[in-house]
Amino acid sequence: FTFPVVMVLFGVAWGLGTGTTSVISRAIGRGESIAVRRVASDSLVLSFLTVFLFAGVGMLTITPLFTFLGATPDVLPLIRQYMIIWYPGIVFLVIPMVANAAIRASGDTKIPAMIMICATGTNLILDPLLIFGWFGFPRMELQGAAIATVISRAGTMVASLLILHFRHHMLDFATPGLRDVWRSWKAVGVIAIPATVTNLLQPVALGVVTRLIAGYGPGAVAAWGAGSRITVFALIPVFALCSGLVPFMGQNWGAEQFDRVAKGRRHGYIFATFWGVLALVALHLAAERIARLFSHDEAVVLEIVRYLWIIPFGYAMVGILGVTEETLNAIGRPIMASIQTLVHTFAFTIPLAALGAHLYKIAGLFSGVAAADILGGIVAMILTRRMCLKGERLCRQRDAEAAAAEAGN
Repeated sequence: FTFPVVMVLFGVAWGLGTGTTSVISRAIGRGESIAVRRVASDSLVLSFLTVFLFAGVGMLTITPLFTFLGATPDVLPLIRQYMIIWYPGIVFLVIPMVANAAIRASGDTKIPAMIMICATGTNLILDPLLIFGWFGFPRMELQGAAIATVISRAGTMVASLLILHFRHHMLDFATPGLRDVWRSWKAVGVIAIPATVTNLLQPVALGVVTRLIAGYGPGAVAAWGAGSRITVFALIPVFALCSGLVPFMGQNWGAEQFDRVAKGRRHGYIFATFWGVLALVALHLAAERIARLFSHDEAVVLEIVRYLWIIPFGYAMVGILGVTEETLNAIGRPIMASIQTLVHTFAFTIPLAALGAHLYKIAGLFSGVAAADILGGIVAMILTRRMCLKGERLCRQRDAEAAAAEAGN
């Protein structure tokens, strides 16, 4: 029951982080060091105020919210035990995500990764100690799970802020004017709000597809769940590439190196296509062996194999969708990124999945999802091509003006 709420707050933190990375990377590209420190500092304040609002509302609405989500009276006390600790602790979730986003904007992606790996390791160690009371620790069960998460995330917050200040010198402790703060918040919000909304709407489409699949029985639902996890695992390298593209694209766009943005986009597409085809071949060859890792039920194995024979045809275009979304966010075009995602989700995925299910049952549904991914990727390429062509025109115009000025001299 807590998972949807946790994912909403993750979505908000991710949106703030995306906005922060985009704005700071472009400021770095323009050589505006003062603006970099101002945006980094103000985005952390904005994140804290956002956390304060969500935590306050969340703690006051635990009973009505989770009752609405379907929690029964016997489960509500358990939810309260967990959320009464987790809500105040979300400051330790959101602040590090935004601070790490600022660090990544500078081009340093290794340190944020190490911080998050250490946080995960700490969480893995603390969970059994605090949940089950191992080695003399108090047995706190659900509260122990929440406390373990808060402690591990608190460590990431301290580490990321120290790195941000002492290594990258991106924090400004001078008292700013309200106009300067508002300018920073507006710049971050222009990216963060569309990114957050888009991120939160995607689960709606997944819920609709899951509801369609549920009509074919628990075996089909189990196959969809297993297949979705395999997809996420298979596309991790592409998601990593997308994360690294944001500071690269933002810095070069800010520096008006539009040709490098176009080149980065092109290489991103090439890698996404290569990896998508490689994953398709690998999953086809190993489909049954992978399926049996998830279930011994022959009906479920059959549906997982069917999933792995159909859905991966769209993997290359899923990668292209990711490259496009991060490129558009990085260069300050979040509305176009949102339009791309919404078209893929609501114009392609839901209708084609429903049509496929109507015509060819579960195989048709999987085919509809794969077709939607392919169409979404084509739309994505068209959108970014327009933006990169615009950048190339600006680049040529700049070069022509420079040449004319030199000739005049």
